[in-house]
Amino acid sequence: MIFEPTPLAGLTVVRPQKLGDTRGFFARLWCADEFAAAGVPFRPSQISTSFNATRHTLRGLHWQAAPHGETKLVRAVRGRIFDVAVDLREHSPTRLGWFGLTLDAEDHTALLIPDGFAHGFITLTDNAEVLYGIDIPFVPGVARGACYDDPAIAITWPAAPAVIADKDLAWPALTP
Repeated sequence: MIFEPTPLAGLTVVRPQKLGDTRGFFARLWCADEFAAAGVPFRPSQISTSFNATRHTLRGLHWQAAPHGETKLVRAVRGRIFDVAVDLREHSPTRLGWFGLTLDAEDHTALLIPDGFAHGFITLTDNAEVLYGIDIPFVPGVARGACYDDPAIAITWPAAPAVIADKDLAWPALTP
C-alpha cells in the first residue's frame, strides 16, 4: 500500500499496490500491519455504505462530537466523488483548512480522515456509492455538521449541489 501525506497533518491518501496479470489485479485495501508500519494505527470496527442516485448530490460536512470522534477510510466503490476533509482540531496550525480529491471506483484510491476532521463529498456521477471503514460505532445524538459553503472555509466544490438534504442545509457556519 502507498500512503501519501496531505498538507493537513494526519489526513492521508491511501493507494493500493495492484498486482496484475491477464485475469485483472489483486490489491489490499486495508491491512493492519501495513497501516501500523506507516504510522497510521487505524482499525475499522464498522463498515458502512452510502448510495447516491443523482450526480451532484452533496453530503456533509459531518463529524461526531468528542469523545466519539471517528477516523474514516473513505473509498468510491461505484462512480466518482469529490471528497473533502476539513481540519477542526482546536490547536492545529491548519485549523479550518480543507483538502479535497476525486475518489474514483476505477483507481481504488481512498482518503483516511482522522478524528478531528469534518467530512463531506459531492458525487460526480449518477449511481455513486461510497464505502466507509470507521474505527468506532456511530453514536446517535453526537452527530455534528457545518454548512458546506461556509465562507471561512471556502471549499472549492467542482459543481453546485443538485441534491442536498434539508439537515445539511440547516447546519451552521463554523465561524461567525
